[in-house]
Amino acid sequence: MVFVVMLVIAVAAVVLVMRAAAAQGGGGGGGFGGVSRPRAPRRPRPPQGRPLAPDDDPDFLRELERRTRRDDGSPA
Repeated sequence: MVFVVMLVIAVAAVVLVMRAAAAQGGGGGGGFGGVSRPRAPRRPRPPQGRPLAPDDDPDFLRELERRTRRDDGSPA
């Protein structure tokens, strides 16, 4: 019986601490008190005018093909 009473007291203490933290804006989220964490800011997108990777860059591909032809003498 003492165990059950201690368990109820512990659960009540945890609930009170979680509500106090949510009321102070301490985060936690998870639905306690209806407070949610703010989202992290989004990273800006790279400019659309430039290629994202070397294999998207036509100049890089031309240079790579030119080097390949120069190295072995045959078309790639």
